[in-house]
Amino acid sequence: MTTTPDTSSSILIVDDMEENLVALEAVLGSLTQKVVRARSGEEALKAMLREEFAVVLIDVLMPGMNGFETAANIKGLDQTKDVPIILLTGASVDPNYAYRGYTVGAADFLIKPFDPWLLRTKVNVFLDLHRKNRQLAAQADQLKRLLTAENRPGGETPAPQEPQPTHGSQPTHKSHAPEETPPEQPPVHPEPTDAHEPAEPPTAPHAPLPEAGEASRLAEVAGQLAEVELLLRESKGSDQKALADRIAELEQAVGRLLVSGGT
Repeated sequence: MTTTPDTSSSILIVDDMEENLVALEAVLGSLTQKVVRARSGEEALKAMLREEFAVVLIDVLMPGMNGFETAANIKGLDQTKDVPIILLTGASVDPNYAYRGYTVGAADFLIKPFDPWLLRTKVNVFLDLHRKNRQLAAQADQLKRLLTAENRPGGETPAPQEPQPTHGSQPTHKSHAPEETPPEQPPVHPEPTDAHEPAEPPTAPHAPLPEAGEASRLAEVAGQLAEVELLLRESKGSDQKALADRIAELEQAVGRLLVSGGT
């Protein structure tokens, strides 16, 4: 197992004096985290745009861009605005420095010489917070991917399809869609003119007999055909009347199928 420091929780220290950077590295060395140096505010901003830091320690009194200006610039960038900043300064400072530091967005303000244990404790709090935020972000991203996969068209298992009956075989499936045309509709015969002929022609011998479930569906279709016929007959126009007559014939055909299934 590797002992390489967790570079995702790096620490940036900013100071123009070499001895101060060495002292900070010595104090933070026991945290086993990567420590990056910057000798000016400009160098600190470049470093923060190159990699991610869990916390930044900035000396207030620096030539050029001082600690307050550096902190303000860090908080002004979208990429770095959420990085916590600890400002460090000497003992003989303006009493308003602490207020000014918090105004520019600093999370804490320490006066030199500071207690090494106190500094490590404060830095470690921000390191733990950074790790937990990364864990939450990873979990949120994983949950988002799972939800996206479930909502894809191919993410759901399609319902198994029942086999379709072949011509002349007994239908075995049941359909709940009332709009489907009844299978194996027999041809409509004209009314008989001979008194000795039966009133209705018999069902073709090869037509399959409907099962109980199929009979229920045919009855439902017949009822819907009757409703459509009634609406067409209430409408005006020869086309509507002709269509109503055709639907009446279909009703009779469906009725014959029901009768043949019950005998």
